[in-house]
Amino acid sequence: MVKKEMVHKMPVDLRKAIASSLGARAAWEDITPLARNEWICWVISAKKPETRNNHIERTRTELIEGKRRPCCWAGCPHR
Repeated sequence: MVKKEMVHKMPVDLRKAIASSLGARAAWEDITPLARNEWICWVISAKKPETRNNHIERTRTELIEGKRRPCCWAGCPHR
């Protein structure tokens, strides 16, 4: 799913959430590698497990809704 040039590796929990929905999977495949990296970074940047779980669910639902990047987030500081 995520190409070699990405900064972050796809975490298993996020991969499972995206794979569980045809809509999320189709949206994930349609966005750019940079946008994928932004979603991954947003998820793994969460410090608390409940926040991470919330980010994973929001990623899945927001991809289905057509959002291409995490809203209201400054972006990946690791690029």
